[in-house]
Amino acid sequence: MQSYTIGQAARLLGVSPDTARRWADAGKVATHRDDGGRRLIDGRDLAAFSIEVAQTATGEDDASYTSARNAFPGIVTAIKLGDVAAQVEIQAGPHRLVSLLTREAVEELGLEVGMQATARVKSTSVHIDRT
Repeated sequence: MQSYTIGQAARLLGVSPDTARRWADAGKVATHRDDGGRRLIDGRDLAAFSIEVAQTATGEDDASYTSARNAFPGIVTAIKLGDVAAQVEIQAGPHRLVSLLTREAVEELGLEVGMQATARVKSTSVHIDRT
């Protein structure tokens, strides 16, 4: 399973590294240390926490989240696989994006809950890039 540093988690959550560090210090998201002593967050834990953060955001102090060329970097929070089709959810800061694509595309990209991915939006279609 992919793990994220505090800085990487902060970028995916759309907050400062200091905010992410304070959340970790307060026990809001579980961390562990790697061999070098860096604090890491497991991808599945970060995915669950990103949903919690987005649901509790008041919107008052939240900066608008925009990205060049309609790219929304985030973390995969859910994958539903059917026989032919699949649904992938990405939490990109305060934004939850859902894409319907083929099961084959999900498998070729190797997408899993907790991994980093970018949703690219054009008109009503959302395309997923593994990052």
